[in-house]
Amino acid sequence: MWNSAAISVCFAASLVAQDGLRVNFPADSPVSVVSSGWGESRAIPRGGAYMVDVRTSLKLKNNSRLRLRGISLQVSSQEVAAGGKASVSVPSLDVYPGQEFPVKIDLRLLQPNSGSSPSLVQVQLDGVLFEDMSFFGPNRLGSRRQLTAWELEARRDRQHLKLILARQGDDALRRAMVDILARENSRPKLDVRMARSAAALPNARSIETAFLSQPGIPVEGVKAVAVSAGNQLQILELAFANRDKREVRSIELGLLVRDQEGREFAAGSLPATLTMKPNGTASVQPSASVTLNRPQGIPLKVENLTGFVQQVEFANGDLWVPPGSFRDAARLAKVIPGSLEEQRLADIYRRRGVEALIEELNRQ
Repeated sequence: MWNSAAISVCFAASLVAQDGLRVNFPADSPVSVVSSGWGESRAIPRGGAYMVDVRTSLKLKNNSRLRLRGISLQVSSQEVAAGGKASVSVPSLDVYPGQEFPVKIDLRLLQPNSGSSPSLVQVQLDGVLFEDMSFFGPNRLGSRRQLTAWELEARRDRQHLKLILARQGDDALRRAMVDILARENSRPKLDVRMARSAAALPNARSIETAFLSQPGIPVEGVKAVAVSAGNQLQILELAFANRDKREVRSIELGLLVRDQEGREFAAGSLPATLTMKPNGTASVQPSASVTLNRPQGIPLKVENLTGFVQQVEFANGDLWVPPGSFRDAARLAKVIPGSLEEQRLADIYRRRGVEALIEELNRQ
């Protein structure tokens, strides 16, 4: 739970409405709105709906006594119809107490056209994560789990690079970043579109499934049932065994697919909410449908599916992510992208060189 003692000042509800945008944060929010506006946003009528392109930037302020590590916002044009809500999450922040910081919003929403002007776009706080891993917010979108996972991965990857620098020096750090950038550039690209669908795929066939071996993992995958039809994959059932002494609340499963030519691709991840007692088992029927295309829209025909556990959330709020060595040990580094923090640090190195990277690593 968020520690209220971390907040130095409690502000009244932050409510700003300007040219179609309303930002509404809780009265006791540790983050306040300094400025907002409609920016370059616009609403365009298309048939029976409005397409609302929200393109703007908020200026926010950290009013707590702790450094802020991540924030998640819910952006909505209406609450009911599909396409009316979206989220914006910003991890890997390092915002000091009293410091202002921008959050960019660039997304598209849909809103029914009732014959009148489009309604206001609402921006609400879903959660913020602080340096001591405390959290504040309604958490309607599951932000606590995701922001915490990103922060754990960030600390893991920063520590790995710091150890390289401390033990082997600048040249070793430079070589490590060159390797990271080379993997990123050579990684096979795949357009992945996932949807929740109960409809059966026509002419579907069962495909081979497996789970990667992950020593020391708290939750083990024991069964997966999947079918494919052309470039569509549908996951019908997943079963897991809890090897831990804590009750499990949710799992996120990374997906790998192999095509007819034996090439392997990362196919995103699938969250699964389930309850597993200590040393118990559980299964879910996600009915997740995944459409896979290579660059230029070339369909990818799936031959088999491999899963690996990349996140475990326990009922007490603890979170597990794989150690940094897992990608190398399982030969995944050439297939799955690095963490958001690894990508951010690699971009600093690419744009500004090793000196700027060292400065960034020493800042946190």
